[in-house]
Amino acid sequence: MQTNELTAMATQPRRLGWFDDVLLLGIMAVLAGCGLIYEYLLSHYAGRILGALEAAIYTMIGLMIVSMGVGAFAARHIRDAFTGFVLLELTVALCGSLAILITAAVIGFGQQLPMILASTLGLPPDLLPDGGLIGQLQKLSEYLPYIWGVLLGLMIGMEIPLIARVRQSLSEAHLLHNAGTIYGADYIGAGIGAAIWVGFMLAIDIQLAAALTASFNLLAGFVFIWRFWSKIRRAKLLLMAHLLVTSILLLLASHGPEWEQHFNNLLYKDKVIYSKATRFQQLTFTERLRGQGLAPVYALYINGRLQFSSIDEHIYHAFLVHPTLAASARHKKVLIIGGGDGLGLKQVLRWQPEQVTLIDLDATLVQLFTSPGDDMPARLSHAMLALNGNAFKDPRVKVIHDDAFNGVDTLIASGMNYDAIIVDLPDPSHPDLNKLYSDYFYRKLKELISNDGALTVQSTSPYHAQKAFISVGKTLALAGFNVKQYHHNVPSFGEWGWSIATLSGKNAQHRLAELNDLPLKDDWLTLGLVNGAFEFPANFYQDAANIKPNELGSLQLYHYHLQAWSETEGLTLF
Repeated sequence: MQTNELTAMATQPRRLGWFDDVLLLGIMAVLAGCGLIYEYLLSHYAGRILGALEAAIYTMIGLMIVSMGVGAFAARHIRDAFTGFVLLELTVALCGSLAILITAAVIGFGQQLPMILASTLGLPPDLLPDGGLIGQLQKLSEYLPYIWGVLLGLMIGMEIPLIARVRQSLSEAHLLHNAGTIYGADYIGAGIGAAIWVGFMLAIDIQLAAALTASFNLLAGFVFIWRFWSKIRRAKLLLMAHLLVTSILLLLASHGPEWEQHFNNLLYKDKVIYSKATRFQQLTFTERLRGQGLAPVYALYINGRLQFSSIDEHIYHAFLVHPTLAASARHKKVLIIGGGDGLGLKQVLRWQPEQVTLIDLDATLVQLFTSPGDDMPARLSHAMLALNGNAFKDPRVKVIHDDAFNGVDTLIASGMNYDAIIVDLPDPSHPDLNKLYSDYFYRKLKELISNDGALTVQSTSPYHAQKAFISVGKTLALAGFNVKQYHHNVPSFGEWGWSIATLSGKNAQHRLAELNDLPLKDDWLTLGLVNGAFEFPANFYQDAANIKPNELGSLQLYHYHLQAWSETEGLTLF
């Protein structure tokens, strides 16, 4: 009887041990999280450096998913699943950790190449060799993040088939639910990876995030070498390679963020003196020394787009604020939406309001213009506080950190009412911003503004984005406002525009035309400039009937803006 039992046990197929099974499924879950984070990292970098964040995310994820499918088919050509998996994770770790840094270097040097050649050849500034082959190379460099995405997608797509083959090979019995179990671990891991990205990695440097993600790929390779040493060919050589890549990752984690920032700084003509990645955006401050006793020129860029230049920001903010308050019957309570730099707030406080409420999503940005940290150069922090007049320290100012779309609901619920509202948001270059230019959002603002008050919205460039500019005005009109639009040249931006809206009585243009002088004296703005700003070329609005307002969910304004600026802008270079 005992002999028969032993014979039966000997002929029974070997089953996959629980330890190895848990180990393999755990590795699959971790790698799925890494794969999703790589998608976010590359699309996030492409969006912040090259613009059009939403389009970059969709394009990157689409490309990587297709590449993963191709990679899954290609995995069948790997004969040894154990050795192939270890080599695969080594390559993924190396490529994933270096992709952002190499991309930054190529794009940065590509933008500097015309100036380097001009300096070498002694060419004047107006003869920079930025067309032809050089222009094509610069344009091609913008697609480098997507090339990395395809490459990583191909390799990530091989992981599931290889893990499935390893899992099957460890058991002589057929694993009935092998594929389903592997995919289950993959989906759960991807979800965890998304949570890690949102909860942790958005707040750290993107190159550091890449190095940390790559370390888990490398760890998977180490675990395979340790557990399946006898099944891996040239295990010692692969172990040495893993140790070498480990040292590279440590170097990238400690110095990579600094190197990446230096490469990104090459995109700017002026010297970058401070950069900070917040949870929501990339902030870059530049400095231009002018000599001859003149103050330096400081500029702030958000995701590569100019937000203000200290040399002419007063022009923009004077036209944003003073016509609004001059057209309002009172100035006791003012609401500012956006404007986290405090520059518009400074102008509002000159009207001696009793209370100013400012809503801005990015608390880190506001903090930089309230109490800059020690990591910001002292000269820059002093210049920024002088520029906004230390406005955030004024006791009349209340700051709310919230998405304005939801933040105004709280104000409505509490019964707040304002004499004037100033909307100083970035251009609608992202669907999340687009909703803040929608008819639905403007109807919310109708509930907050006094009947005899005025509301002004920064409305992008009427020259570069004419349809987008007109659409803002038509959207305000759809929401029930009486709208007029005006424009003026701001040297750093070019021709810029605003839309001013009222609810009852005379429109803002008529109210301003009836004034004998501006109630507040300004070094730049005069009543003549304000009244003249409402004049446009005779044919400016000739196609207005064909331009649609931006209804909530339509993304109409986003598409107008994207189309206009893609036709006039290449890679951001300042």
